[in-house]
Amino acid sequence: MTFMTVRAILTLAVFLVWTVLLIPVQFLLIKTGSPLMRSLPHVYHRSVAWLLRVKVRRVGHAPAAAPTLFVSNHISWLDIVVLSAVLPASFIAKQEVGTWPFFGTLARLQRTVFVERENRRRTAEHRDEMRERLEHGDNLILFPEGTSSDGLRIHSFKSAFFAAAEHPVQGRMLNVQPVSLGYAKLNHMPVGRRWMRIFAWVGDEDLVPHLWRFLKAGPCEAVVELHQPVTMEDFASRKGMAAWCHQRVLEGLSDINAGREGGERSLPKPHHHHVPGHVLEAPPAPVADGA
Repeated sequence: MTFMTVRAILTLAVFLVWTVLLIPVQFLLIKTGSPLMRSLPHVYHRSVAWLLRVKVRRVGHAPAAAPTLFVSNHISWLDIVVLSAVLPASFIAKQEVGTWPFFGTLARLQRTVFVERENRRRTAEHRDEMRERLEHGDNLILFPEGTSSDGLRIHSFKSAFFAAAEHPVQGRMLNVQPVSLGYAKLNHMPVGRRWMRIFAWVGDEDLVPHLWRFLKAGPCEAVVELHQPVTMEDFASRKGMAAWCHQRVLEGLSDINAGREGGERSLPKPHHHHVPGHVLEAPPAPVADGA
């Protein structure tokens, strides 16, 4: 048995013990409605990131006041740990996640909003649930690609996921903040195309083999860039917002993969007020180049 295998086994054992100890604590916090139910998952995932030897580097700042809808690219199950270590927020996830053994329980304890992405008849119901959570002061994290990518490029953003931003929340238009998430280093070396498979969880690959491969890989660095927050008032339609957020996230991911520091990001262009019945079409989605 190699040293890396022994380390992976010990890491997994400590993770399971630590998680099992905190599950009843979070359950009680939710049942009693304690404000700590929002902050405990944040603290928990920071400790898990440390345990997994993931150094999380944040670029930029989140809005001081909740609620905010964060929209991020999606690469792996590890994104949950990385983003939660930076942002005290709940996730919006596909319905199937709630049925997963063990990890589905963790998702529910983080008060994840589950949506049926293929059921258009329930779109309004999901939108209303998101708005209710935001009205209660919860930050939410959305993966508007609707699936995970290979870590080198980004799928187009589905504008339907931005519906919650079309109406005021707590008396003002909702802050929507694009987030670029990338995995920059593995064993202190640039990840690039060759090693991105250690992080990217795509296709039909089972979770357990991917998790085990990652545990044996070594220390790594994740970068989270928080871009300029915007509101629907900055755009003619949610398609325009989705396209702008996609471009910002794409620029950030390209910089992370190339080992560059984040540069100046353009702000939304001034637009005429939205005319009912008019739809602003999004431009074709570009592709990010890896290092």
